[in-house]
Amino acid sequence: MDDSAQKIPEDKKKRLDSLFEAFSLVAEGAYVYLCDMEYDCSRWSKTAVDSFGLPGEYMYGAGGIWEEYIHPDDRETYHEGIDAVFNGSAAGHDMQYRALRADGKYEVCTCRGVVIRDENDNPLYFGGVIRNHGIQGHMDTMTGLRNQYGFFEDLRADMIRKNEIRVAIIGIGKFTEINEVYGYQFGNRVLQKFGRYLFEHVGNGGHTYRLDGTKFAVISNTGTVADLEGQYEDLRAHFRGGLDIDGRHVTLELNAGILSIYSFDVDDQTIYACLNFAYEESKLVKHGDMVEFSNELTKKNKNRIERLHAIRASVAHGYKGFYLLYQPVVDAANEKLIGAEALLRWKNEEYGVVPPDDFIPVLERDPLFPELGQWILRTALNAAKDMIKDNPGFTMNVNLSYSQLEKADFVDSTLRIIKESGYPAENLCLEVTERCRLLDEDLLRNIIVNLRGNGIKIALDDFGTGFSSVGLVKNLPFDIIKIDRSFVLKIEEDEEERELMEHFAKIASIFGARVCVEGIETEGMKDILQQYNVKSFQGYYYAKPLTLDEFNEWKKCRD
Repeated sequence: MDDSAQKIPEDKKKRLDSLFEAFSLVAEGAYVYLCDMEYDCSRWSKTAVDSFGLPGEYMYGAGGIWEEYIHPDDRETYHEGIDAVFNGSAAGHDMQYRALRADGKYEVCTCRGVVIRDENDNPLYFGGVIRNHGIQGHMDTMTGLRNQYGFFEDLRADMIRKNEIRVAIIGIGKFTEINEVYGYQFGNRVLQKFGRYLFEHVGNGGHTYRLDGTKFAVISNTGTVADLEGQYEDLRAHFRGGLDIDGRHVTLELNAGILSIYSFDVDDQTIYACLNFAYEESKLVKHGDMVEFSNELTKKNKNRIERLHAIRASVAHGYKGFYLLYQPVVDAANEKLIGAEALLRWKNEEYGVVPPDDFIPVLERDPLFPELGQWILRTALNAAKDMIKDNPGFTMNVNLSYSQLEKADFVDSTLRIIKESGYPAENLCLEVTERCRLLDEDLLRNIIVNLRGNGIKIALDDFGTGFSSVGLVKNLPFDIIKIDRSFVLKIEEDEEERELMEHFAKIASIFGARVCVEGIETEGMKDILQQYNVKSFQGYYYAKPLTLDEFNEWKKCRD
């Protein structure tokens, strides 16, 4: 605010506010501005203030302030237009220019304004709208809410202004069933009703957005996580009671993830990856209960989200900090080396070595992971080329995530990497996890059949840890079933674990798959498991995950 300007009287300010509210009612999503020309005091839309980082909703000398946000190449035209309005030679203006957003990017804007005069033709107000062409595509036409682009724009604006906020994703579960039973038009009506109710339910406590598919988002700078959890439970109860649409009564089950943002050395995509992780946990593990993303401090007084931000940034900077370790896989009968599993790790000077469980589950849901997955495959195959020289039957195992398998070009890119590396496809085993049940089973079957048709082995990792493991083995052609270490930890003293292991081995053999048991830690475990139909072992009894040099030394010592 310009301290030299004459302060506007309170009654004039109230009149300015009343007229501003009238302008806002018909603005249709554009930014509104209104200036009392006598006092050069203006009021601007809060969305404009947030988007461009303006000093505040009320400004003295707003024309000059706004000029500083306009691209240097456009300022002269803008300046001449504003001068013409205030010296009385123009009744308004209609111009286009580029304006600098708070995040440092320019948006093309159209600005239209008129001078409002009294009965004696004296200028009273100069007001109008600024239409930001960058956000015209930021509205969801079905629900009338801001869409995903608008969500990210508002999220970035809050982070730039260092606003402490809570962000939630709320989605409708099993929505495909509604579309299949009642049709897509009815499904769209459900989304409209849900979006409208969510908007009204959130009210002044935050902003509501329609994301992709059946997901919605809320950004709130009021209340606590507990408050939002309470509102979410009210929301669940309402839709469990059902809603009536076109004479039909449907009930909705919801899922939700939430996180608090109080540190700002991160980007919006990291925030979104963490939110999606929490949302998937709600959907797959917590039966729809709201899941808060844990953002605890590390020993370095850095938040988990900041650490994830640094890890994500490494993908875009030549995978700096990422490296692979290799854990040997041995033949269960003679304990000779037959392969290795490539395991991803990350470290840097600030955070040290970050345990894989702290970042891989989040990155697996991230759009960046397929690119990282290609780097893992290339690196592992290049390392394995020397290993197969002395051991032609050696197999390198590489883990996959369902985000990789979702990519339409996954099979083609995998075969291309194998060809470029010169590594024999029959010496590669790709491991999919039980989480791949999230994929369409026909899609997964086509991928597996195609890869196996090119000589690549396929393993099901973490067998037994999920509800659908047996169904996957029954319906999909796996070469290897890997039994999770949690099923053999107490096998030396627990008769039930031994019986369970025997059943697992029989199940695998019925469907023509070989069994690999992970987590072998003692000689006693090894001796017991050799009694069953198990093909291979992996675990600390033989070796921990090793660097490539350590692996080669370990191999020499065993030869």
